[in-house]
Amino acid sequence: MQIKSVAAKTINGLSVRTDNITEMSVNGKIAPLWQAFDEMVPVDYKHGERVYGVYFDYESDHAGKFTVLAGFDGRSLPTGMKLETVTIPAAKYLVFHHQGTMPQIAIDAWTEVWNYFSSQQVEHERLYSTDFEYYPNQNEIEVHIAIR
Repeated sequence: MQIKSVAAKTINGLSVRTDNITEMSVNGKIAPLWQAFDEMVPVDYKHGERVYGVYFDYESDHAGKFTVLAGFDGRSLPTGMKLETVTIPAAKYLVFHHQGTMPQIAIDAWTEVWNYFSSQQVEHERLYSTDFEYYPNQNEIEVHIAIR
């Protein structure tokens, strides 16, 4: 875990509104969102494009609704495709890093986030503004949580 200051970045992708109760059930919306993104958007890792999962528009805290955007930082959109855009704001983030096989690394990273912020010894205050996952490649994840 480390703290990083991140510059603003615009991400294009597909989004869905959900909550953690829905995501813990068979009606989860995030997995189908990623499946649709993977099928529709070719990401050119070789030429520097990267994948992001952006969590924003929080209703409240971990118990409220939020929007998730599965996206990429590519400059050119796939022909004929209308993607949504969100800007990750410049801010201070607590970063949780994991390597391995998907989807286990995402599960492990978010488990670490939940355990950290539910701990009695938590050092940082989570803002519930904009958080994001950054995928440098298919076997690595960094979960960035906005902190005060």
